[in-house]
Amino acid sequence: MAWRRPLLLPHRRQAGAALLVAMILVTVVSTLAAGMVWQQWRAVEVEAAERARTQSAWILNGALDWARLILREDGRTGQTDHLGEPWAVPLAEARLSTFLAAERSENADDGPEAFLSGDITDAQSRYNLRNLIKDDGKQDPAQVAVLQRLMANAGLSSGLATQIANGLQQALAQPPESQAPLMPRSIEQLGWLGVDEATRTKLAPWIVLLPVATKINLNTAPREVLAAVIGVDVASAQRLVITREQSPFKEISQAQALLPSSGSTPPKFDGTDVKTSYFEVRSRLRLGDQVLEERSLVSRDGNNNVQAIRRQRVNLALTQAGAGTAAR
Repeated sequence: MAWRRPLLLPHRRQAGAALLVAMILVTVVSTLAAGMVWQQWRAVEVEAAERARTQSAWILNGALDWARLILREDGRTGQTDHLGEPWAVPLAEARLSTFLAAERSENADDGPEAFLSGDITDAQSRYNLRNLIKDDGKQDPAQVAVLQRLMANAGLSSGLATQIANGLQQALAQPPESQAPLMPRSIEQLGWLGVDEATRTKLAPWIVLLPVATKINLNTAPREVLAAVIGVDVASAQRLVITREQSPFKEISQAQALLPSSGSTPPKFDGTDVKTSYFEVRSRLRLGDQVLEERSLVSRDGNNNVQAIRRQRVNLALTQAGAGTAAR
């Protein structure tokens, strides 16, 4: 006699169906609950990030205002600019709370500590590439020769000076040509003119790109720049550097007296000055795991008005992480 599978009773079928429905409901509820928790967590993270961004913007704006105040006070009290003035002293990293009230309220927010640092540098301590192009849009041969000497001092090919001058002339042409490069506004953007990153890094301490042509400051320029602009050897420029460390130049004639005219190519001081109109302000904020840096170009006119011309904010933590990923 063949064996037959016993038939399930009706109540057993109903119990199995009820268990299956319960399991489905538990799964759906768990999924919805997990989604709600994730949405709540994401909203909190977004709010915290927006709060940190707003706080960082306020602090960096305050740092820029502080730098403008220092430069404005310096313009009132001095007729020359040199490295012995208060604006040239960098601000070492300090806890932001040290600038605020010493006592904290019991209800104060126990958020991450913020640390602020920064410095002000003389933008006219470096050679201004904008000097290469005259107001009529043509290249200035004398300034191209200056840049060639600077390239030689930096150990680079003098042909690079011609390449940069040609690129700037095309970018400034009116009307611009169809294949003309965009006008760079910073040293990093010289890549638009075909200057590779390694060369830009090597030239960064000695060149700058300002909105208008400027003179270099005898009291702040490094010897390589002084030698290129004045048209002397580096050793003669070093003599100027040593002298100004003891007593900054108040007039151009004081520097001229140290390098008397001799030979067929006498020193040229027409591209120099002892006063500065353009400064670069760097403010760095460390807030938790984030490091934000703002680089600003400010101008100071004859009426002692200080205003920001260009501002660039960089998240150094993200930049370094990206660089590390790219390197791997």
